[in-house]
Amino acid sequence: MSDEPARKGTKDRREFCRQVGAKETRKLKARRKVMRTVWFGFGMFGIVGWSVTVPTLLGTGLGIWIDKHYPGPHSWTLMLLIIGLVIGCLNAWHWVAREDKGIREDEEDGKDE
Repeated sequence: MSDEPARKGTKDRREFCRQVGAKETRKLKARRKVMRTVWFGFGMFGIVGWSVTVPTLLGTGLGIWIDKHYPGPHSWTLMLLIIGLVIGCLNAWHWVAREDKGIREDEEDGKDE
């Protein structure tokens, strides 16, 4: 009968040590990781916005130049604006997918501990 409480106490200590070790590992990992603040989020919005805006504006500018110097039956401005917009959206999708993948990997790493 006296062996039962001793075993239970040892088991509880091991579980407690495991929990403390897991928490310490998470804290150390969090300190090494770059802090993701509100400004980081605004920066990501900026990257996504510019990744759509720049190709759209470049396509539009090139289209205006072509329409001015080589007029034709089709509007190069409209066509290149749409192409630039599509390229920009694909570019933004790439950025968001890459960040999402990184976040999911970080969450999976946290579950393993």
